[in-house]
Amino acid sequence: MNRRVVITGLGVVAPNGVGLDSFTHAIKNGISGIIHDLELERLKFSCQISGKPNISEELSLKYFSELELRNFNSSGILYGVIAGIDAWIDAGLTVENNQNPDWESGTIFGTGTSGIDKFRESIYKIDDFQTRRLGSTAVAQTMNSGVSAYLGGKLGLGNQVTTNSSACTTGTESIMMAYDRIKSGQAKRILAGSTSDSGPYIWGGFDAMRVCTFKYNDSPEQGSRPMSATASGFVPGSGAGALLIEDLETALARGARIYAEILGGNINSGGQRGLGTMTAPNPVAVQKCITAAIANAGINANDIDAINGHLTATSKDSLEIQNWSEALGLKGKDFPYINSLKSMVGHCLSGAGSIESVSSILQLHHGFIFPNINCDDIHPEISSIIDESKIPKKYVQKDIQILAKASFGFGDVNGCVIFKKYNHK
Repeated sequence: MNRRVVITGLGVVAPNGVGLDSFTHAIKNGISGIIHDLELERLKFSCQISGKPNISEELSLKYFSELELRNFNSSGILYGVIAGIDAWIDAGLTVENNQNPDWESGTIFGTGTSGIDKFRESIYKIDDFQTRRLGSTAVAQTMNSGVSAYLGGKLGLGNQVTTNSSACTTGTESIMMAYDRIKSGQAKRILAGSTSDSGPYIWGGFDAMRVCTFKYNDSPEQGSRPMSATASGFVPGSGAGALLIEDLETALARGARIYAEILGGNINSGGQRGLGTMTAPNPVAVQKCITAAIANAGINANDIDAINGHLTATSKDSLEIQNWSEALGLKGKDFPYINSLKSMVGHCLSGAGSIESVSSILQLHHGFIFPNINCDDIHPEISSIIDESKIPKKYVQKDIQILAKASFGFGDVNGCVIFKKYNHK
């Protein structure tokens, strides 16, 4: 049976917008969520700007009880649960306290770390001989699968409930894992997504590596500059994105609104061979991932109307554009439109792929291409490959049919998924 796989719900917790309406408004209008971070300044980080979602206690109490929030300080789980439940409800599904699990529904919700602030609290309490004061949720907050476990319990999911982790490729990988499970008939719907913790204990290592920008501490909104000649490193960010992925037949049977269809994709690794290392991509693998995704989706390269790239505002941006061009066999004005959400939210690490996928699907569904902000001075190595008109700096209203979303992560891991505007035929 040739099952078609569609997206029926979206949820997002991003630095420039919490909730679909706020986020959609922000990306259409090029609104940045990057601000000066007083905590990073106090700790004398080189990069003292960040992208962090604004979550009020009032909003948290819509998803967690007061008892659950007592001694709770896992930002990644908080973001993931909000985005995940929002996607579930957006799909027209209900949150019920039934006696039996929903055997047909599951979640694959990724993260890089979980509860890193809770870990720090635990270390101090243990060292101060206060182990019993850690609280009953310390394990749930710090285990890597905490986010999927919380979602599984709140939604009563009885199918696969798990957490994947593949650095910056995590979110894109979770979507492909959900797609494969539904395509094979093992589930009717999977809540896919990813999340990332906030704060200095998650961002400190990157600051030490000198891969974060330090030149825009006084002008934070200008700090994240993918594809720009004046890019000087990425801005650390955090948040979560979630997609309710469903079998088309099931979605139609319940009259669900359909945002987009997943045609296929590919996940691979460069094996840290050739030019690939722990932190650098193997170009052969990146190009192979893109071409395999296109083949798996059953399309041609010139069918792609737009690309939502990984594009982190580092020296690797030019290499990514080169890899796209060689994989697609397209350049100049023949190259698709391309944009990077990181210009507005920074690099949300393990949450990046899913947040950026939400932005990709919104573009397909509503018919627009969001602007690349801070990109008036396109890097000459990039403009020598593709025409600058394909890197929009302002909102473009355009009906796009097929969009390619890719993520490339530490460990030389790659993911590419092909989304298509849903066609009833």
